[in-house]
Amino acid sequence: MSPFLARLREKVGAELLVLPAVSGFVFDEAGRLLVAHHRDVGRWAAPGGGVDPDERPQDAVVRELREELGIEIEVRGLIGVYGGPEFRTVYPNGHQVAYVNVCYACAIVSGVPEPDGDELTAFRWVGEDELAGLAVTPSTPQVAPEAFAWWREQGRR
Repeated sequence: MSPFLARLREKVGAELLVLPAVSGFVFDEAGRLLVAHHRDVGRWAAPGGGVDPDERPQDAVVRELREELGIEIEVRGLIGVYGGPEFRTVYPNGHQVAYVNVCYACAIVSGVPEPDGDELTAFRWVGEDELAGLAVTPSTPQVAPEAFAWWREQGRR
């Protein structure tokens, strides 16, 4: 949790907050998507996290993937901006969050993914058909088809 969010939580406790977030939909050359196992919710999803005050969302996704997986990425495009009930989370500590999530299509520029062991415990590369067999976050089925469509249309260029 960022220092900003920790200060905010001191004031509002576990009450619902609407927060900006980013996700990096990282594709390899074969069109497989990198998904990560998120410790806090025990589910698979694209890596990402919160946007800090005064941080540009595109910079946030680069920072988050560096922190969580030790990789440098290049943002290749905007998949979309999402919100709604599928983006609401109640964390094990009771904190409630409704995210507005900016989802980017990305590629690795350098590094080999290595989960930080804190926020992420594992990662894997999956094709679109394999994703359905994983325990994913409620928001993943909304965004992943659009992410794979983006890659088929623009990612191979």
